[in-house]
Amino acid sequence: MIADQSWGIVVLAALPWFAAPLAILWRLRKRTSLAAYSPALPTDAALELVSVIVPARDEARNMEACLRSILATTWPGIEVIVVNDHSADDTGDIARRMAAGDSRVSVIDNRDLPEGWFGKQWACHNGASVARGTFLLFTDADTRHGPELLARSMNAMRMRNADLFSVVGAQTMETFWERLLQPHMLGILAARYGDTERLNRSTNPVDKIANGQFMLVRREVYDSAGGHALVRSHVAEDMRMAQEWTRLGYSVQLMEGVDFLSTRMYHGFTEIVRGWGKNVYAAGRDTISAGPLGQAAFRMLFPLPMLWDIVPAAVAVAALAGLASPAAGTWSAGCYAASALFWIVMHRVLRAPVWYALLHPLAAVTLFGIFARAAWKGQNVEWKGRAYASR
Repeated sequence: MIADQSWGIVVLAALPWFAAPLAILWRLRKRTSLAAYSPALPTDAALELVSVIVPARDEARNMEACLRSILATTWPGIEVIVVNDHSADDTGDIARRMAAGDSRVSVIDNRDLPEGWFGKQWACHNGASVARGTFLLFTDADTRHGPELLARSMNAMRMRNADLFSVVGAQTMETFWERLLQPHMLGILAARYGDTERLNRSTNPVDKIANGQFMLVRREVYDSAGGHALVRSHVAEDMRMAQEWTRLGYSVQLMEGVDFLSTRMYHGFTEIVRGWGKNVYAAGRDTISAGPLGQAAFRMLFPLPMLWDIVPAAVAVAALAGLASPAAGTWSAGCYAASALFWIVMHRVLRAPVWYALLHPLAAVTLFGIFARAAWKGQNVEWKGRAYASR
């Protein structure tokens, strides 16, 4: 038996593991859904041409399904511009075949990448340069659009008087590692930013974010703000654009649309390591407001939050092996249970199998490695055969 005094210490030591998840869930309590907005077409719908720009580099596995989903939209006025970014696979051929069967689709080959630009931003820039629409929609090739997505988004954008309107969709997760790690990464982002209404009310640029999988913008604002040239050398161009547009006084709005948009970001463990390794630290620097010393400290401390789930698991193993006291074992069990309940909620929200939440220490150990590797590489990132230095 553990002494009464030890029980008190155990309870006090475990309190942060119970309080922190509750605080995070409280911050997430007001999520605004695209489902609250009508898909009905306004009377002047035919006058509003939306140019859908799809930057694509080696996206043969996604190209046809993505384009078919976009073309199934109920919005009557669209043009789809696929920017084939020097793909080494059949991306361009598939897109041109789709264009031959539908006059709304056109394909351009991206020009050679100039110094100081990331590939995606350069492709978006060149797509926008030939677009005719009064609205521009930037979307990724790995997205799948519901028929009502664009109509609801246009209505929501107008009603909320947004200049940049972004939608967070559902995440498609098929492999073990996707189901284990993706909810953790998205949960970390949710913990940092809070619910959509908190984000939308904020006027602090550091607290703004957008989702590059779906960014709908007013053409005149895009041009006057500097377009993608404004964020040409930032790895997370969507977040940085939301921040810069907020600094310029424009309205940036984010909404949940899990019933209307879905994305499979990465296929398996290797792509997760490469993808989040590209984004997580280089983009994370933009989420804090700090000088050079603060940024240096951030780089050193960046992986440490993962210890939140790792330490209790390590103590539990030590207690089972007789290397830690029963009180320590009880503490670790309580901390594990509190974290597991939180991750169960996050997995349910993200529509991932909830039993993966029980493996949250494994997710934390894996992410610690990804975070540490990303922090070690610093601003140097690699993606799809290209090396960049993110500003």
